Amino acid sequence: MRLPWRLGLALLLALTSRATGQDIPLEVEQLPTITAQTSGSVIAFPVEDTFTMRCEAKGNPTPKYRWTKDGQDFDPSQDSRIKTEEDSGGFVLQGKYLTLFQGRYRCYAYNKLGTAMSEETQLIVPAVPKFPKEKLKPIEVVEGQPVVLKCDPPEGVPPRQIYWMSIGLQHIGQDERVSMGIDGNLYFSNAVEKDSRKDYCCFAAFSAIRTIVQKTAMSMIVKSLKPDGQLNDTEAGEAISTPGRIPSLLTPPGVQSEVHLVKGEELELECIAEGFPTPVVEWLKLGEKLPMRTNVKNYGKLLTIPGMAEEDEGKYVCKARNSVGEAVHYFDVLVEEPPSWLSGAPKSQLALIGEDVHIKCTATGKPKPAIVWRRNGQPLDDALITRSQVFEDTIVLHNARPEDSAVYQCEASNRHGTILANANIMVMNMPPVILSKGYQEYGAVRGGDVVLVCTVFGSPPPSISWKRLDTGAAVEGRERFSISQNGSLTINRAKKDDIGEYVCLATNTEGTSAITASVEVKEPTRIVQPPKDLEVLCGTNAKLECQVEYDITLMRDYKLVWTKDGKRVPVAFTEESRYFVDYGTLNIVNVNQSDEGRYTCTATTSLDQDTASATVTVLDVPDAPEDLELSERKTRSVRLTWVPGNEHNSSVSEFVVEYEENQWVPGKWRQLQRVPGNQATVVLELQGHLNYQFRLYAVNAIGEGPPSGPTERFKTFPAAPDKNPENIRIQGHLPHQMDISWDPLLPVEHNGPGLEYKLSYRRLGVEDGWREHLVKRHSFSVKDTPTFVPYEIKIQSRNSHGWGPEPKVVTGYSGEDVVFWHCLRDNVSVPTAAPRDVAVELVNTTLLRVSWSRVPQATVRGHMGGYNVHWTRRWSLLQPDRLQEEKYSLSFPGNRSHVLVPGLRPYSEYRLTVNVFNRKGNGPSSDPVTFQTPEGVPEQVPILTASNAQSDCITLVWAPPFQAHGILTGYLLQYQPVNETLDVGDLREVKISGSDTTQWLLRGLQGASLYRLHLSACTQEGCGPALSQEASTLTLARSAGLQDTISTQGWFIGVMCAVAFLTLAALAACFVHRNKGGKYAVKEKEDLNPDEESQGGNEDTCEYSDKEPLKGSLHSLGGGGGSEDSLVDYADGEGTFDEDGSFIGVYSGHKQRGSVDEADVEAPVST
Repeated sequence: MRLPWRLGLALLLALTSRATGQDIPLEVEQLPTITAQTSGSVIAFPVEDTFTMRCEAKGNPTPKYRWTKDGQDFDPSQDSRIKTEEDSGGFVLQGKYLTLFQGRYRCYAYNKLGTAMSEETQLIVPAVPKFPKEKLKPIEVVEGQPVVLKCDPPEGVPPRQIYWMSIGLQHIGQDERVSMGIDGNLYFSNAVEKDSRKDYCCFAAFSAIRTIVQKTAMSMIVKSLKPDGQLNDTEAGEAISTPGRIPSLLTPPGVQSEVHLVKGEELELECIAEGFPTPVVEWLKLGEKLPMRTNVKNYGKLLTIPGMAEEDEGKYVCKARNSVGEAVHYFDVLVEEPPSWLSGAPKSQLALIGEDVHIKCTATGKPKPAIVWRRNGQPLDDALITRSQVFEDTIVLHNARPEDSAVYQCEASNRHGTILANANIMVMNMPPVILSKGYQEYGAVRGGDVVLVCTVFGSPPPSISWKRLDTGAAVEGRERFSISQNGSLTINRAKKDDIGEYVCLATNTEGTSAITASVEVKEPTRIVQPPKDLEVLCGTNAKLECQVEYDITLMRDYKLVWTKDGKRVPVAFTEESRYFVDYGTLNIVNVNQSDEGRYTCTATTSLDQDTASATVTVLDVPDAPEDLELSERKTRSVRLTWVPGNEHNSSVSEFVVEYEENQWVPGKWRQLQRVPGNQATVVLELQGHLNYQFRLYAVNAIGEGPPSGPTERFKTFPAAPDKNPENIRIQGHLPHQMDISWDPLLPVEHNGPGLEYKLSYRRLGVEDGWREHLVKRHSFSVKDTPTFVPYEIKIQSRNSHGWGPEPKVVTGYSGEDVVFWHCLRDNVSVPTAAPRDVAVELVNTTLLRVSWSRVPQATVRGHMGGYNVHWTRRWSLLQPDRLQEEKYSLSFPGNRSHVLVPGLRPYSEYRLTVNVFNRKGNGPSSDPVTFQTPEGVPEQVPILTASNAQSDCITLVWAPPFQAHGILTGYLLQYQPVNETLDVGDLREVKISGSDTTQWLLRGLQGASLYRLHLSACTQEGCGPALSQEASTLTLARSAGLQDTISTQGWFIGVMCAVAFLTLAALAACFVHRNKGGKYAVKEKEDLNPDEESQGGNEDTCEYSDKEPLKGSLHSLGGGGGSEDSLVDYADGEGTFDEDGSFIGVYSGHKQRGSVDEADVEAPVST
């Protein structure tokens, strides 16, 4: 039957060894030496296709082979079921015949000089283990008596494990009373009635062959001590108790036993006792404590000690004890060793005729090994014994003769094993024989070493000398020349003068021999321009240069090979390949993360080689975070934890957490929170009554990485609103009416169902109580109000779960008087006059003073709101043909005649107008004024990279500033050394002319030093802010031999320019987007509240801002929407206006934000 598994041809104890022969070249006649053999005990299985018995040997003449099996001659070639191997003595057995060839094998390799003998190999072909079929009678035992259920497991391939189970494969319970011994038997110290059952089964498992066999089930009947018919103690008096019994040992038998084991094996001592009550086993060692490694198992019945050593020998005792008595057993433990060579196996020897030869075979072991000597595989003959001395471990051949040449075998054995050694003894005299070829040509590179081989054999060993053929002078003893023990001549640090012919002369007492060799010295192979470490963006191309100089006469053998991390780069000139080499330069197209690593170029000729390496670092956006997990779940917050993805060589600066909720805008992801890049957890504060899910992405210097997968949903509990409406507007469109409107809460801010607003108002300055209205819309009109009187208004949010926070109180006015109402009906409510005498004065390149003549009050047609200043940047003077039309405005409340306008762009042309406004709208604009701003200093350069560092120079690459603010005249480079304590040295400057210059080779630096570099762009007005960078020069040793000029590093410049261009493009896009002005997020509100317009009042409703009074707003007229900026943003400290409305404060710089001018101008509102 073929089992459903396959093993190796030989398992467990199969060994293959290789012997060491004499130091005699195979070109010389010599005795056989076995080089490979199958030895030890080998277990093979019939299910295998074949099994090979190996035997290989070397010798001159070539050895032949013969075998013995079980001590008898065995010829594998004569059996058709066996296949012999060519060029060796091995043979192959067919698996189906393996059982027929079990036995002990030995191989003999022989030629005309002698015979070598292999170790003995035992081939074991085990049968499938099985229990014998038998019919077992039930075992009857009286309650309280001992009983042993025998398993007698079959032998098989170890390891073997024994189990006792029922027919239903339930383990038989074991304890102090019932246990299994190491022999597999199940022992009962005293039987009880519950032990009675009919299905005691012994199972033997052989894991090596995946086989489990089962013994026939056994039945055991335990007879009770109770009288027949007695059911329980209440029916017939007191029960008969089990009598006590002195312990005796069920195993081992007797009172003393001897245990032999090999050093390093595990000791197992077992004592299983019977008796009543159940005995307890105790272990001890006479005269000393048990070793610390001792383990007691199987309920105290088994003692084990792993790794037995000689000091663990001694007398061990087990005591089985109960309340009646005790039983004792003594173990004499002896630690022994198999044979081993005391000072190495006997060595082969080459002896001269007439010498005494000592063959020593010293082995150790316990018991002491017995030594058996053989010559050429046969017992020593009487003639040899007569002419030599044979001791137990030594043979002495006196006055050795050539016929004493033979293979001598020494075999040492004890009961734990056998070791065998072959010693080849050659007795001969021979003149020198030079085995190397004559007239051999040797090549060397200048400065390298060359070895001229002269392999010689002779007996006695010849002396070897070398000399130059042209001069006849000996080379031994000269500087750079040395002769090794094997006769080879080594020339160190070869020179052109070493070119010529050399003679090797070998001499002994039997004769002389010589050969001639020639030497040629070539120029060395050198990589003169090695590859440089490179940082490259993913998706771009990379170049690694490797320029080589080599001797032109070696061109035929020259090769240049590129490897990455030790593996050859798959270079090919096909469209599909991303790697190709062009004149030594490795080009990598469309770099990805797999291209990161250490690249080595190896230039090789037939004589030498040179290598150089560089590291390619691939920069990319970070991978998406993984393993997002929500924890610490609360009513309105949750902790988000994640595992950051691969940063791809650029540190993560921040993580951006986004959320999506499926109630108001399902499927749309919005930004929730930004987290520093060194954190991987954050507590998210959330709105109520929303069903969230979260994701996040990482950001590094390269850009934003892909988002992670979403988390599971997290639903927050409903709660009262967190905020009240903002931007409350109070307007009087009609006499005796006050219209109030406000920005409603976003749907995600409701925090629960049933959102509505409580509007409260009262007159200011009189004793008047709050009047309240609950509304669901975001506007309300108060009727029958006095004309143009101040009111206090507050609005509070609430939903079905409670009220929002206490609202702020704002102030506004009711409708205008009847005079203005008539004007409104005549459509003349807006101002009618435009400011005159508008003039501008440049304070600096970005700040403008605007003045005008006030309009007459009668032309205002109502309550004056203030003045609007509108200006348009038409074009940059650097690009006059490119129309910009960037529109801006500022509103200045109050009746004033001059203001300061910040945020202008240098070197630009502007057009400016001024108009007055009241609460009904804007008056006509003034005549436009055109003016130009002067040149300013440039912005900071966006990128500065230091690379290609050498010992005395560094290459700098940068991108020009996005905004030059004038005509670039060049750059200012400042640099200073920084020491280990971060102290800086003197600041030195380099003025770089030319606006198109974007790279610079900074020379004259100190080696192995750290420098701090500062680069500024300059116009005629001066230099702008500097961008700083730090870089280090190399040590002189690292940069020796490298070219310093960056002109040869085109690949590097190209890569850095590509990086600069990509960065420039990204920043330019951001800049254009920024200059367009921000926009209100009204589209989202309209999508969520389609009836918002219908809820917000009619077109005549004027809206008042809840912002503080006397703060102007910067508006973007071209953007269509945006947020407002207070003029305080353009001053240090608290910005205010003086009595005439002019701006007080120091202008500190502009912020480009945008907002949309309202259709109706807002009146001042105070809080």
